[in-house]
Amino acid sequence: MPNSQIEANSLESQLVQEDALLRGHFRLSSGLHSDTYVQCARFLRRPDLAAPAAATLAEQIREAGLQPDTVVGPAMGGVVIGYELARQLGVPGIFTERDDTGQMTLRRGFTVQPGERIIIAEDVVTTGKSTNEVARLLTSLGAEILAVASLIDRTGGKAELSFPNFALLPVTAATYAPDDCPLCRAGIPVVKPGSRPEKAFS
Repeated sequence: MPNSQIEANSLESQLVQEDALLRGHFRLSSGLHSDTYVQCARFLRRPDLAAPAAATLAEQIREAGLQPDTVVGPAMGGVVIGYELARQLGVPGIFTERDDTGQMTLRRGFTVQPGERIIIAEDVVTTGKSTNEVARLLTSLGAEILAVASLIDRTGGKAELSFPNFALLPVTAATYAPDDCPLCRAGIPVVKPGSRPEKAFS
């Protein structure tokens, strides 16, 4: 593999080295609890690491014969990887964000056109819920979703998506409902390390 790309085992090592792969007791954006959290912002702060990762995703997309017009990365986690993936693919990169009611939307003058072919870029696909939310927004505007591309797939390929899912690294993590969490029963404090406000998923 060219030096401009990255292998899965190398990515995992880099995540650990950057303190981006965390073990403990976490509340995910979905509301579920987990023993694992991937804080990709700590990885993506390094352009020298983000660029090879995005180059690998871009190559996977090209090899699949997909030719997007635009990359859309939902804020906040998808903004950096979305920008870098768009750069690697040679297309514009925009992002969605939540409004005051917690709904995902396009702001800042960003638009998509009917028939526009889009790759959704994520740092982590956790349940597929957010990805599908973005997809529904974009398809309601007439766009065509070609695939989602992410650094990490926590679902083991089990996300309920109606389009291809490209990911560099599968991460196996236990998840629990908050009222049936052995980590809670053990008295281990829960941490909410992500950026999504409570009202967006409560």
